[in-house]
Amino acid sequence: MAQLIVREIEAKVKARLQKRAKRNRRSMEEEVREILRDATRNEARPRKGLGTEIADLFRGIGLRPGEEIRELRGFIPQVPEFDK
Repeated sequence: MAQLIVREIEAKVKARLQKRAKRNRRSMEEEVREILRDATRNEARPRKGLGTEIADLFRGIGLRPGEEIRELRGFIPQVPEFDK
């Protein structure tokens, strides 16, 4: 296995890491390993664009044949008057 040395870590960061490690019942070294594993785990997956993510959410619950939404080309919207 490879080794990694990180220098000049702020005291507050080190204290938080120690607290987090204690809460998870791990050594600080193992806690840092787990944080690095978790951070790089998500990098391996190719990211999709926002439109693709939204389309995936609604895939399979679309309109049935004949329920298509017609285009409104040339339609001029009327501005409502609220003071009447």
